[in-house]
Amino acid sequence: MRSLIYNNKALIVSFILLGFIQMGCEKRLDLQPYSSISFEKALLTESDVMGTLIGCYDGIQRAPLYGGDVMVLNDLIGNTEYIRFTGTFPGLNDAYLASMSANNEFAGGTWVRAYSTINRCNTVISALDKVVSSVDTKNRVEGEALFLRASIYFELVRLYAKFYGDGDYSSNPGVPIILKPTAEITESDLVKRNTVKEVYDLVISDLEKAVNLLPASNQKYATKWAAAAQLSRVYMMLGRYADAGAAADRVIRGSGKTLNPNFKDLWFTYINFGGVTPAEYIFYIKVTTQDGVNSMNTYFGRTIASIPGTGGRSDCKIRDAHIALYENGDTRKTFFITSGGNKYTQKHLDPYGDVPVIRLAEMYLTRAEANFRSGTSVGASPLQDVNAIRNRVGLAPLSVVTLDDILRERSLELAFEGHSLIESKRLKKSVGSLPWNSPKLIMPIPQREMDVNKNLVQNEGY
Repeated sequence: MRSLIYNNKALIVSFILLGFIQMGCEKRLDLQPYSSISFEKALLTESDVMGTLIGCYDGIQRAPLYGGDVMVLNDLIGNTEYIRFTGTFPGLNDAYLASMSANNEFAGGTWVRAYSTINRCNTVISALDKVVSSVDTKNRVEGEALFLRASIYFELVRLYAKFYGDGDYSSNPGVPIILKPTAEITESDLVKRNTVKEVYDLVISDLEKAVNLLPASNQKYATKWAAAAQLSRVYMMLGRYADAGAAADRVIRGSGKTLNPNFKDLWFTYINFGGVTPAEYIFYIKVTTQDGVNSMNTYFGRTIASIPGTGGRSDCKIRDAHIALYENGDTRKTFFITSGGNKYTQKHLDPYGDVPVIRLAEMYLTRAEANFRSGTSVGASPLQDVNAIRNRVGLAPLSVVTLDDILRERSLELAFEGHSLIESKRLKKSVGSLPWNSPKLIMPIPQREMDVNKNLVQNEGY
C-alpha cells in the first residue's frame, strides 16, 4: 500500500460526531487538488472517486488504525505477563492495566478515525457509476473500498464488543453499521449498535465480494490475496476452520508470496533495505519520512546506539517470561535486544519500517490449525506447515504435531504484531489474572459518542 501525500481536502460530516472531518484526497496520476468543495459536488468524475479512494487508504494508515494503534492496543490490553509498560500516556497505561474509562483517549481516537474512514469508503461505493474508464477499473475501485470497510468493521467489532463465543452473538451488541455516506446529521443518523453477528455478516459479505472484484496484483494497494487473507482471519474468529483453511490455502498457492528465508530480514525495512517491502508481506502500511506513522515503533521501539537509525519511546519492555517460551536455537529468541537493563523486541526499532498487517507466515499457521481441527490436509498437512515455520528459524522439524504445537508456533511467530488479545479471546485463554471474556478486556464506546447519540448502549463496566 502506498504512502499518502495530502492535497487540500473536501470537508464532510462524520455521522457520529456532529462535527466536520476531512476527507483525504491525494495526488494519483492526474488527480487535481480539491479546495472547499461541497459534499454534493465533490464526486462528479472518475478522477474525484479515485482521489477519495486514496483518502480511504489515508484514513486506514493513520495512527489510530493500521498506523499501529489497533495492533498496540491488542498487544497491550491486560498483557502484564509478557510486557512491562512504562509509558506516560494515561490512556495506554489504563489499557495495559485493563482499567479503561469511557473517556479513554485511545478508545476514542480509534473509534473516530474508524468511522470517518468508513464514511469515505461508503462515499466511494456510492459513486461507482462515475467510474467509466473500464469494467476492470470499476471492479477494482469497488473491491478496494469494500476490503477497507470490512477490515475496519472487523477491528471495531473485536475491540468494542463481546467476542464470538461469549454469549449469544446474534443478540450481543456489536458496533453501528453505516452503509451510506453521511453529509448531514439527522435523527435517522443517530443509529443503534448492530449485533455482533450482523457486523460479522457484513464483514464476510464485503470480503467475499472484494476477493472476486480485486486483481491479483495492484501495485501497493489491496489485492484479492489481501482480501482472502483477511477473510481467513474472520473465519478463524468464528471457528469456521474449514473455510479459514481454504482461504489461507488460496493465498499460499495463488499469491506468489514466499516465506523470507531469513526471519530477521522481515524487519528493518527502511534501515537495512531502503524501504523495500519483504516478499512475505500480504498487506502492510508503508511508512515514509514525510507523513508516515508507525505506532508500533513509537511504543515498542527504542534508540539503540549500535543500530543507527533506530528510535522510539521505549514504553514497552519485554519480560523474561515471554523470552523463556522460545526453544534454544530459535532465531526468534535472539531477536530481542537488551538496552538500559531492559529487553525490547527488534521487530519495531525502525521508525520508517513497514507496518505488517498480514504476513504469509500467518497463513501457513492458519492452514495448519484449520486442517488439524478439521482432520484434513488441504494444501499440506499440519505437520508440513508447522515445520516450514520452524525450519525458517533454525529449529529441528517435528515428527508429529499437536494442536498445542501449532498454537505455540503461532504465538511465537506473530508475537508483538497485534495478536495477543484477540488470540487469547479466540482460544478462551486468560489474560493475566482476567478471564478471556472479562468486560475489562472490551474497549468502551467513547463517552462523547454516548453523549451525542442516546441510541447507543455502553459496554458493561463503563
